[in-house]
Amino acid sequence: MANFFAHETAIIDEGCIIGEGVKIWHFSHIMPNCIIGDKCNIGQNVVISPEVVLGKNVKIQNNVSIYTGVVCEDDVFLGPSMVFTNVINPRSAVNRKNEYAKTIVKKGASIGANATIVCGHDIGAFAFIGAGAVVTKNVPDHALLVGNPAKQMGWVSEYGHRLNFNDEGIAICPESNQEYQIKNERVERIK
Repeated sequence: MANFFAHETAIIDEGCIIGEGVKIWHFSHIMPNCIIGDKCNIGQNVVISPEVVLGKNVKIQNNVSIYTGVVCEDDVFLGPSMVFTNVINPRSAVNRKNEYAKTIVKKGASIGANATIVCGHDIGAFAFIGAGAVVTKNVPDHALLVGNPAKQMGWVSEYGHRLNFNDEGIAICPESNQEYQIKNERVERIK
């Protein structure tokens, strides 16, 4: 017996592995051989293409398309109507299914409403992609990106707050009090 909820209008194709506590809402389609981790929430009108992998506690808002080649690690947030691509130069008359590029969204990253992630570009752990951004390159851990094309505007904590580094390269998250250090254009949590 399944330990997940799927609305009666949702379609789940064969070969999918759906974790415990998952919720799949109205008119969503989970295509063949997907892996959906425990406690994921898949909003209305979401399409998850074949062989996509979602970690635990991934939150997908309404009208999101996740194409083959995408892997989302644990605790990823995908905002309303954001989209991934999977081919660099799509053409209707040219079959490029053997050219799907892989995109990894690492643990705790958030991607805002209407953002586009061009395939083959990974999103770092706890990165924050602003609404409407178009990501055309790899994104470092904890980076804050906005705009089209997306440009880095700073750094964020695991709780999603902008980090302000002192002269020693230390910043404190105002919500969690976690400490972060910036060194060689890389940010990591130290406490």
